[in-house]
Amino acid sequence: MAKESMKAREVKRQKMVKKYAEKREALKEAGDWEALQKLPKNSSPVRLHNRCKLTGRPKGYMRQFGLSRVMFREMANKGLIPGVRKASW
Repeated sequence: MAKESMKAREVKRQKMVKKYAEKREALKEAGDWEALQKLPKNSSPVRLHNRCKLTGRPKGYMRQFGLSRVMFREMANKGLIPGVRKASW
């Protein structure tokens, strides 16, 4: 389980990326790299980190499902993910 402070930091970064997306795109098209560097660092989408929707775990993230590998396995064993059958885990 991820710390609440880490989850909150990610939410804050996501909001900042949305806020500066248009401005960032306009500066890139104009080629104004100096102004682009003056924007906040956390406004860059590269700084976002994928996290499990249920636990907030950053590692072992499966993009297709939005879950970590641990939660994916638990949900698959319970039959909560359609079309997934246990093979030889």
